[in-house]
This record gives sequence, C-alpha cells and structure tokens, in this order.
Amino acid sequence: MQTSFSTEQLKEPRLAEANAILRRCVHCGLCTATCPTYLLLGDERDSPRGRIYLIKDMLERGGKANAALVRHVDRCLSCLSCMTTCPSGVDYMHLVDFARAQIERTHRRGIADGLVRLLLAATVPSRARFGASLLLAGLARPARGLLARLGLRRLAAMLAMAPTPWRLARSMATGLVERRKRARAGALGQTAGRGRVILLQGCVQEALRPEINAATIRLLERFGYEVVVAPGAGCCGALVHHLGRERQAKAQARRNIEAWWEIIAAGPLDAILVNASGCGTMLKDYGHLLAGSEPEPARRAAHVAGLAKDVSEFLATLDLGPPKRWSSLRIAYHSACSMQHGQRITEAPRALLEKAGFAVVEIPEGHICCGSAGTYNLLQPELARRLGERKVANIEAVEPDVVATGNIGCMTQLGAYTDIPIVHTVELLDWAYGGPCPNNLRHLAKRVSEVPGSREPEPALL
Repeated sequence: MQTSFSTEQLKEPRLAEANAILRRCVHCGLCTATCPTYLLLGDERDSPRGRIYLIKDMLERGGKANAALVRHVDRCLSCLSCMTTCPSGVDYMHLVDFARAQIERTHRRGIADGLVRLLLAATVPSRARFGASLLLAGLARPARGLLARLGLRRLAAMLAMAPTPWRLARSMATGLVERRKRARAGALGQTAGRGRVILLQGCVQEALRPEINAATIRLLERFGYEVVVAPGAGCCGALVHHLGRERQAKAQARRNIEAWWEIIAAGPLDAILVNASGCGTMLKDYGHLLAGSEPEPARRAAHVAGLAKDVSEFLATLDLGPPKRWSSLRIAYHSACSMQHGQRITEAPRALLEKAGFAVVEIPEGHICCGSAGTYNLLQPELARRLGERKVANIEAVEPDVVATGNIGCMTQLGAYTDIPIVHTVELLDWAYGGPCPNNLRHLAKRVSEVPGSREPEPALL
C-alpha cells in the first residue's frame, strides 16, 4: 500500500512503525473472507482492508479520528483472524491498537459511551470491584428484558452476562477456599522437584471461575512443579489496552513485571503460565508494549514476554503419561481467537485432550470468533449476539457432551446461548489425571471410569 507521510511525520517512532505496517498491505482482500464483521455486515469498511484504509487516512491527516473511523474500528473484534489469513504478514494487531490509542486521545465520545467505557476500565481489572459489580448485576438480572425494550442494550447485555447470585456465591466461596490454601502453602508456592512456574492469577477469571486456577495448580503440582502465585500481580492490561487506554495498560504491565521480578531473580523459572488465552496474547506482547520505556524496564518486559506460555502450550512439552481416568465423552474444542490467531497455538490443546482419553470433535467455522473479544459483547451486544448464536449453532451441530476452551471470555459468551456444559481445557485434564470432577460435569461423571492399575505420577520419576 502506498503511503504519503511527510519526513517530519516519520520521525515519530509510532508513525514510522505504522507506516511500515501499512506498506505491507497489498490490497489482496483475502482477509475479508475470514473477518467476522465483514461476514455479518458486508461493508468493506468493516473488514481489515477497509479499516486499514481508514487508519491510513487518519494518520496521514494528522492523527485525529473522525466519527466514521471510530464507528468501524469500534466494531473490530481484534480476533486477528485476518493475520492468520494474510499472505503478506501485515501486523494488523499493532496497527489497530495504535488506532484505538489515537481515538482515545483525539476523539470525544458521547456521554453514555464514554461512561460505559470508563466504568469497564475502572471495574473489570479489579477483582474486588468486579466481584461487587457482578453481585449487583446478578441481583438486577430480572430487569434486563425491560432495559432492552427501553433501548439500553449495553446495560441489558451486561446484566445478561452476569451469573446468578447463587452461582456467583458458589464461585466466591470456591475462590476464598482456594486462596486460603495458597496462603497456607506460602507466598512462593509449595516446594517440588521438577521445576518452578509462575501462574498469572488474573482478574475476570478468578472472579467468575476460580476453579480454573485451582485445577491448574493441582495438575502442575501433581507432576512435580512448584507453582508460584504472586499476590502483587493482577490484570494483564489487555482490557484497557483494547479500549485505547494505553497508559493504563502499561501501568498494569509494569505492576505485574515488578511483582514477578523478585521471583524470577530468585532462581530458575520454567515459564510464566496463563490459562486465559486473551491474557496470554497480551503477556507475550509486553516487550512491544514497553519497548519505548527506559532500557531496564524494556529489558524486563521482553524477558517476561519470552517466559509467557499458555498452560496447554507448556503441558504439551511434558510427558504426562497415561490418564488415571478414561472417558467416553465427546468434547467440542473451541479454539479461542486469542489462542489460534493471537498465539498461533492450534494443536496442543486438542492433542492433550485426546491423550487424556477424550473424543475431540471439530467445530465447523472454527476460525470465526464467538463474539466475546474482551468487552466486545458488552460494547457491541447486537453483533456479539449474532456471532454467539452462529458459533453455538455450529457447536450444537456436532452434538458434543461438553465444550472445552482456553479462555474465560469465550466460556461466558458461549454459556449465554447454550445449555451444553462449558469447561476450561485444564479442568478436563486435571480430572483425567486424578483431580476432582468439574462442578458442572457431575451429571456426566458416570461415563468416566478409573484406569485399572493407574496411580498418581511420581514427580521424582518424571
């Protein structure tokens, strides 16, 4: 793509980077075939190629966003399917992130839109505030139909995504029990012989499904790993980053790096593990996010990014041996966009599930986003609904017993449109290798049998 930035403009490093990205685009249009919003709307401006043109025009004109660009960039899910498809290697992820930061700096949103975004940025990254807001939303769930009829679709979508008060209370109780267990084990985890890893505790997942972190810790400790959960680490920064709040995202990244650095310096570390794939994509990008910082923070950010791994990516490097339990369950594996497009991890989760004895079935249109995309299902509820229903129709067509995925956002989104149980991949692996049955699969437990002669793995022999 031809660009016309001035020499003066290209002295600014971010514009120079954007220029290099834009010039890689050859207008081929292959990205339109895999873009969810283009498939739904058929508008060129709601395709990656169309957005690239709009972003190019904004940057060449001085970087001030207009209403048309804001509308079409806001509709982008950042699913990154276009990057998987693109034969020219266009770095759309960093281009659209830059555009969102420009929008945040130069565009004045309407009062309602601005307040919703401010509320999300202030609430979701904090486990305490997010938990309190979930409780209030759960109590207000019966009013969501009325709110939708009044035209308050975003607020209705927020209430629809909230768990019932009973389910939230159960999750909060589970989380409290698990955190007390971790506290008793010590701030730096339990001593084990095989290796040492850090686990990102996260924000949304820990509030909604703390049993995922618990299953991850159990499984890793069973195979001899010391699991460190740093109390000072929190939200990865992805949520605010995709809202264009770049400064806040950098602050959250720096806080995590500082919380982990003492642990990293204390001795050999195998990985920083993430079991929410959206967070994993963000952590792996810390080096780029903080590249313009002072040398030492930038070096630390790059080091942390190099250590970051999805839990399935890490488990795939281990010899887990035969499962302790064997199952006849049909598992539809939903590959989150942040997993398959953001991190390019496609085979590891499926292979792990198959080795653990599950029958994995493929979902048609598996490359198309389910509509979760961080806060997208709250900010663009109608498009998210259409994508969620489309994804669930494809899932139900293969008649699975269970849906497995590696991202809490997808779990929440899919759960709004189907009664099929949805679990994290690591919960199934923990169950197969000796852990407890996931809460929402208790009715299927009779279809799982103990493997004759199986026993707990012995860390010293692995």
